[in-house]
Amino acid sequence: MKAEKMMNRRSLGRAALCIAASAAFSLPLSALAADEAPDALIKRLSADVLNTVKSDKAIQAGDLSKVIALVDKTVMPNVNFRRMTAAAVGPGWRQATPEQQKRLQDEFKILLVRTYAGALAQVNDQTIQVKPLRAAAEDKDVLVRTEIVGRGDPIQLDYRLEKTPGDGAGWKIYNLNVLGVWLVETYRGQFAQEINAKGIEGLIDTLAARNKTNAGTAKG
Repeated sequence: MKAEKMMNRRSLGRAALCIAASAAFSLPLSALAADEAPDALIKRLSADVLNTVKSDKAIQAGDLSKVIALVDKTVMPNVNFRRMTAAAVGPGWRQATPEQQKRLQDEFKILLVRTYAGALAQVNDQTIQVKPLRAAAEDKDVLVRTEIVGRGDPIQLDYRLEKTPGDGAGWKIYNLNVLGVWLVETYRGQFAQEINAKGIEGLIDTLAARNKTNAGTAKG
């Protein structure tokens, strides 16, 4: 019984990860209205993601090309992915050339999409509960805390968002926390080891190799 509970929690955890990634990658540009509160944004977006996944058999089956197409179409306008990648790479980001920075963003995006695409099939009867927002009206950087409720214990899923000015003004996601683990910080530790051992170019090569291996696994 204990093992079954742990397995259910692990499955729900995977579902939380995929919802987090899908949430970050599937928000339409029009949703980034400057006057929309960040918690309202996450609540609406999460509901949209869950409904889409539950109704799309191809995504449930792990159709990677469909997930990647969705990301390619929507990710850049809606998530501060440059900030997310730069934070994950750490101090080495400043030493990278513009071309290397672009390649890092491209490979990191593929890594995240492939990591979470397989978990999409885990989504079934989950619902999202958004906790009260603790932020002042003038805050430009906020934490939106949510829980994914389904089988087993609730899963903590938090979002860090920043308010962006000017054209396309609105809230943009730049970090995710699942079960107390922040995505950017997790990758930063892994990337730092690669950079220390092989440099920026070595990190890019490692990410590219990992993505190729994952692609081969997916095809097999």
